[in-house]
Amino acid sequence: MSKTRLALGWGFVGGSLLMHLLTVWSYASQPDHLAAFTVFPIWFWGGIGLTLSVIAFCFLRAPLSLIVTAVWAVTLSVAMDEAKVLSNFNHPRIAVERSVMLDGQRIIRVATVNCANFSYGDPMYDLKKWDPDIVLLQQVYPHLVKRVAENLYGGRGDFRAYQTNGVVTRFEIRREVRNPITRNQQVTMRLPEGAEIEVVNVHLATAATDMRLWSSQSRALHRQNRDLRRKELSVVLQVLEQTAAFPSTPTIFGGDFNSGATDIVHRQLTRDFDDTFSQVGRGWGNTFHRRFPIHRIDHIYATRQLQPLSCGVLVSKKTDHRIVIADLRLRQ
Repeated sequence: MSKTRLALGWGFVGGSLLMHLLTVWSYASQPDHLAAFTVFPIWFWGGIGLTLSVIAFCFLRAPLSLIVTAVWAVTLSVAMDEAKVLSNFNHPRIAVERSVMLDGQRIIRVATVNCANFSYGDPMYDLKKWDPDIVLLQQVYPHLVKRVAENLYGGRGDFRAYQTNGVVTRFEIRREVRNPITRNQQVTMRLPEGAEIEVVNVHLATAATDMRLWSSQSRALHRQNRDLRRKELSVVLQVLEQTAAFPSTPTIFGGDFNSGATDIVHRQLTRDFDDTFSQVGRGWGNTFHRRFPIHRIDHIYATRQLQPLSCGVLVSKKTDHRIVIADLRLRQ
């Protein structure tokens, strides 16, 4: 083996190992100055690292390259959001047919959908057959929120519209809290049995899309963009704590977060909420873009008084986001 080939082989192994260390540290600690780096799914960098280690094996034919490849494989199987749901094989897939009650406890079917201002059509036609109890709408005009409620519940539902957000439900909405942060709303619902739940519908700041990682301006934009979403979510949680008996009140918290499931923004919710898709989701959970979904940016969270039973993602050609739908059982 020539010295050049040997040097290239070791170079590829070293490059793959360094990329692994940087990737693991970046996604674990989520420093703001690397927000542009972690905006990609971890498997994007993992794919590059695996490619380097495989090339290293072709050049080097040494066990070390295989070890680095195995380390990458184990890391991705643990860290990839898409891989986490593989352990949910014992949970049922969400189905069109459903029960309203289970062991005397109500099952609440919740959906969240970014409607893209109905520019692709009305996604509610695809959702209606699933008979949701609560639908969280983002990027929708107020007059369309009323139309959605009428179409889904035949005039017997309730709704609230605020800015470009909307909540429609078959339950009674007792009050609405007007959040000072635009596009985010909070309502209190009363179930037929008399219990009350809080529902929060968020649409956080639109994500930065400049992928020129070599540009300091682009990196600064991603850092500022993440910080804005973090502050928005912090205010939403403060309003919830100040206006409701939280976290003792059952609360559903969902919408379009404009940030992937592994982003540090979501860590503000882990103390009091469960991510329903991580808990019981089945299938490919990424929601954007509908045609080639590489990010799970639409989420349904619930406090521990609500037990996730099943969760899935629906495809509608009438919007650019996939629809998240979950069944939650209200614990007595």
